[in-house]
Amino acid sequence: MAPLESYESLRVTKGVGMGRIKDKGPGILFCLAIAVPAWLLGQAFPVIGGPIFAILAGMAINRTPLVRNSFGPGITFVSKKVLQWAVILLGFGLDLAVIARTGVQSLPIIVCTITTSLVIAYALHKVMHIPSKTSTLVGVGSSICGGSAIAAAAPVIDADAEEVAQSISVIFFFNVIAALFFPVLGSLIGFDTTSGEAFGIFAGTAVNDTSSVTAAASTWDSMWGLGTATLDKAVTVKLTRTLAIIPITLVLAFIRVRRERAAGVEGAKVNFRAIFPFFILWFVVASVITTVALAHGVSATAFVPAKELSKFMIVTAMAAIGLNSDVVKLVRTGGKPVALGACCWAGITIVSLIMQHVLGIW
Repeated sequence: MAPLESYESLRVTKGVGMGRIKDKGPGILFCLAIAVPAWLLGQAFPVIGGPIFAILAGMAINRTPLVRNSFGPGITFVSKKVLQWAVILLGFGLDLAVIARTGVQSLPIIVCTITTSLVIAYALHKVMHIPSKTSTLVGVGSSICGGSAIAAAAPVIDADAEEVAQSISVIFFFNVIAALFFPVLGSLIGFDTTSGEAFGIFAGTAVNDTSSVTAAASTWDSMWGLGTATLDKAVTVKLTRTLAIIPITLVLAFIRVRRERAAGVEGAKVNFRAIFPFFILWFVVASVITTVALAHGVSATAFVPAKELSKFMIVTAMAAIGLNSDVVKLVRTGGKPVALGACCWAGITIVSLIMQHVLGIW
């Protein structure tokens, strides 16, 4: 991902404004041009899946000057807003009782994985002498929801553009790795066709960003012909985990305020609208509609079109994510943040698996 552009893109999607439709249109059509063949390839080769084809195609094309200048606003829009809409559509067909049960079931794992990532980030900040703001952003991004968490935390801790850019690049690097290799990893460590919900919890708690969670879970469903069982579970767990943005960011704000007051400076203010992931509320609304409809005898098949549209939108968003990725530039920026991200991710993955065994989920 192009770092400075990534930060600005995330800031834009947090409420600054997405621009006029005529500015976004070319980029949206460009992402669709990648998504349609990727979707068809995913249908032909379900073991790989449409999201993976879309990511790889986007990375292959990448953001050349022509792509960046002509399609940038639309790519930004698709990578964030379209993905959020896809998640909202996943709410159709989900019963609120299932969401509540999943949230309670996964909460101990979420708490443990978030704690693990933050502790690792703090420890390696001390041991490897990584700048504190960079380590904080990588730890928060790894433990909660990737770039969105970084975008929320950055202004609170007063991180500069370079620190934010490097942190986002690290997170997106491991997002791509997770989307590509988590389904394979799941098979190698013993998940199978009977472990759809367990793999969903694994992906929802161990993968950084919503985009890669949905990509990994969608691929798993395609591999085993599970419909959307794994995807439903993974997204619900990930949305529960995303809510941690609020307390974590508020704690960071409190720490900064305390430090500034100790130095005789007035404390910073936090914009709640920039922190809270409001699309989760619409996901819940979609689930409420589903719950009421099912209670009144509406067949679950009525929600299938929304689910299929959601899966295609995920593929489209993956194309945009791929177009935003720049692995070469990431490698050139330095090894310590990458090593930090790898350690946080490894710690989260191991703790997630251990907690599933302890709780008897898998």
